[in-house]
Amino acid sequence: MLKHKGFPGRLPGTDYHFTLRRFNPRGVTPLSRRERFHDRKPADRRADAAFFKALWLHFGAEPFERGNLDAGRLSWLFGREVVAATDPFDPASYEAMLVIDEKVARASFPEAFET
Repeated sequence: MLKHKGFPGRLPGTDYHFTLRRFNPRGVTPLSRRERFHDRKPADRRADAAFFKALWLHFGAEPFERGNLDAGRLSWLFGREVVAATDPFDPASYEAMLVIDEKVARASFPEAFET
């Protein structure tokens, strides 16, 4: 499992994790698209925005390996702002390649692109 050096481990001041410290010995948690409903808690929405901003600052528009990125946090963005970069795609692999869909991401998280 690739560890993304310099990527934030969690949202500061909260228990929202962005990365894993070690691989899961029981198997890799597969990525799946999770629906973001309008009534989600503000803290959850802040965590999504902070995680996406960290992805954008760390990887930009280049494809990246899933590695130690948290599957639960990625699943809130998967299928919209973050999409599969390869075909076939294995959602249950630490080596899975992902890429940011910049057009969708700019509409969802415009504050992440401000300087």
